[in-house]
Amino acid sequence: MQAILQRLARLEAVNEIRNSINRYMEICDALDANTNLSQLMALFDEQAIWEGVGERYQAAFGRYEGRSAIEKMFAGYMQQQSHFVMNAHFVSSEQIDLQEPLATGRWLMLQTSTFRDGSSHLNAARLHIQFKCQDDGHWKISHFQTENIFSRPISYWESAATLPVPKA
Repeated sequence: MQAILQRLARLEAVNEIRNSINRYMEICDALDANTNLSQLMALFDEQAIWEGVGERYQAAFGRYEGRSAIEKMFAGYMQQQSHFVMNAHFVSSEQIDLQEPLATGRWLMLQTSTFRDGSSHLNAARLHIQFKCQDDGHWKISHFQTENIFSRPISYWESAATLPVPKA
């Protein structure tokens, strides 16, 4: 019975970590002046680190140590005229390694964005995220790293063109 309970606890931990990343992306997709930033910050450990790594993302994003520094960075995106007109993150290729009280997750991320100035961009990144089990048993992000795989501008996302579907 103890082995089953341990397996169940591991499955629940992995599911909480997965849900944490999905919630992170969901909040970032709608980041604007009306965003409740405390919901995003609740995903992070008090001493968390958030950083862009690799040549492109290290230069673009930098490194932030501590939840308050991370919150300040995200607050920069919370403008009355939103930085993002449209933003959608897609995560895949999930790998979660649980070694309590720590866990490491790796994902591939695709981000499609249109900015306030009307330009649009496609980015792909590797996410390497460490989590720490808190005293209350919940998992928080302790070290978030994003590394660019490729970036490219595109002309637009949305088109009024009719979708091509087979005729019955």
